[in-house]
Amino acid sequence: MGRTTRRRATGALTAIAIVLGGGLSACSDDDDSKKGSSASSGTAASGSTAPSNGPANDLQAQYQQVVRNVLPSVVQITTTTGLGSGVVYDDKGNIVTNAHVVGQATSFEVTLPNASKPVTAKLVAAFAPDDLAVIRLDNPPNDLKPARFGDSSKLQVGQITMAMGNPLGLDSSVTEGIVSAIGRTVSEPQAADSPGATISSAIQTSAAINPGNSGGALVDLDSRVIGIPTLAATDPENNGAAPGIGFAIPANTVKSITDQIIKNGKVDNSGKAALGVTVRTVAGPNGRPAGVGVVSVQDGGAAKAAGIAPGDVITAIDDQEVPDVAALSEALGGKQPGDKVKVSLIRAGDGDKTTVEVTLGELKS
Repeated sequence: MGRTTRRRATGALTAIAIVLGGGLSACSDDDDSKKGSSASSGTAASGSTAPSNGPANDLQAQYQQVVRNVLPSVVQITTTTGLGSGVVYDDKGNIVTNAHVVGQATSFEVTLPNASKPVTAKLVAAFAPDDLAVIRLDNPPNDLKPARFGDSSKLQVGQITMAMGNPLGLDSSVTEGIVSAIGRTVSEPQAADSPGATISSAIQTSAAINPGNSGGALVDLDSRVIGIPTLAATDPENNGAAPGIGFAIPANTVKSITDQIIKNGKVDNSGKAALGVTVRTVAGPNGRPAGVGVVSVQDGGAAKAAGIAPGDVITAIDDQEVPDVAALSEALGGKQPGDKVKVSLIRAGDGDKTTVEVTLGELKS
């Protein structure tokens, strides 16, 4: 499984920007998109017109059909502190989005495509570890159009993708790219409205993901949603957006979590490994992160069964150093429930260093 690091989230919601990561580079991305669209329409530099049929025009027609098929299923979600995107999941009015889009809100205004005014919605439940949430329209219209979700396990690098959402508040916007990689593990820094999720098996795409795209649709050319855009990469050198590097939660994860929330109001089968501890980052003598301090241990959890106690400091998982909470989340993100891992510890009180074997549990709501 691939692993990416140094991802940064835009934690606070604003009137025009709530997607995790991304900068104000939408104009350049949109300009490139328009140039690509113009080129594919067959207009040559000399002003001569290309034949009306051919591969370029076939592909353009396919793009346009995908937009017509999927865009009616992509909505804008507005809270008191910001806005984002969502995807109509069924005809009962359930809409799936990111947990960081809903933030701390429990009620929302949802703008449906081509609607004259927004409709109200309520939170069903959020599952922060996967950065997913479901909201439900109070009065779903009869013409609500649910999206079709694909099988993300069948994705191949190089597949054409389209990202649909409301970047910078520009409703019903579309960008295009390819599947750049699959199986990434990416982490979102924790903030007031960001759950700090670690997303395993994330889809990396070159389709532009800008503020406001969060919770929208990443779509293939068969008009199927293959992922939910959630995170854009940042360049650690200038702390700005890294163009062409965005991430989406795979559709199979979205379907599994969403189905459980709709049916039970919670998630019991996440497929995510859990250590069963509440933790915080501990600083060393130099003031830098030096490990993860155990604040509390869950009764019946994996850590307690292995003898890990409050006050212990976790320094590594299977020889992978974990200097802070984000690193611990990434280390666990590559594991499965039931996996046996070696946890390196500095014991509370005497400061002795030891290693214990832990059989990981499963993360639940």
